[in-house]
Amino acid sequence: MTKQTIGFIGAGVMGNSMARNLMKAGYELNVFTRTKEKANDLLAEGANWNESVAALSEHSDVIITIVGYPSDVEEVYFGGDGILENAKPGSYVIDMTTSSPDLAQEIAGKAAAKDIFAYDAPVSGGDVGARNGKLTIMVGGNQGQFEEILPVFQAMGENIVLQGEAGAGQHTKMSNQIAIASCMLGVCEAITYAEKAGLDPKKVLSSIQFGAAGSWSLSNLGPRMIDGNFDPGFYVKHFIKDMKIAIDSAENMQIPVPGLKLAKQLYEELSEAGGENNGTQALYKYYQMMTPVS
Repeated sequence: MTKQTIGFIGAGVMGNSMARNLMKAGYELNVFTRTKEKANDLLAEGANWNESVAALSEHSDVIITIVGYPSDVEEVYFGGDGILENAKPGSYVIDMTTSSPDLAQEIAGKAAAKDIFAYDAPVSGGDVGARNGKLTIMVGGNQGQFEEILPVFQAMGENIVLQGEAGAGQHTKMSNQIAIASCMLGVCEAITYAEKAGLDPKKVLSSIQFGAAGSWSLSNLGPRMIDGNFDPGFYVKHFIKDMKIAIDSAENMQIPVPGLKLAKQLYEELSEAGGENNGTQALYKYYQMMTPVS
């Protein structure tokens, strides 16, 4: 069976690596980004540039989007120049942006009316997971076509679960972000405590990351905090966006999320202090600023 031609919209920290892994898996790749320069590396490696969302949609069998905000998702999917007006019947659209569950359901409904198969498939694993093709992919959409599209997901990740119908992938990602939000507070506080106690924080990590306190954030972002590396694997501004979506969804379901709300407050203070384009591990800087010097 001939592999599908994939259209890829979005070439940020995550998207570039994900698109590259699709090409490594043998897929022909069409690319569009609002800033063409962001796609230069992919184009040099063999991707095809498309001048618009409409052109990419017309010439692709599978269209993957990973953009910044729900408003960006709406912009690329809806309207006369959008994906849904220009994609071929029988094609697949996969939004891998972390976005609103309600928007995912809206896209799926409009896609079905045009005989297009829609999936919401946000990811977790950061820049490292994207680069190594080891992302966790949380999928919402129809079971009937899932096996056909699964090889595309497998080119980008290895923990791939169809969670339910449209919107289920986004709801799962909200659960993921809620768990991470409070965990990041704990990681920052643990490292700050170790340093204030006069310990070597790297030695402390070597003990606690393999015990009951172990987590992905502790093992992967803890060392970056200690080294003062705040480069983005995932932007602070995007994490704030995710937390807002999660809080709105939780409030609609009348679920209390005090830990999530506190994390959002602290990240917003970090963002207002100039940290919006740092990686999420930069929350550690907030604790450094708030801790008195001995």
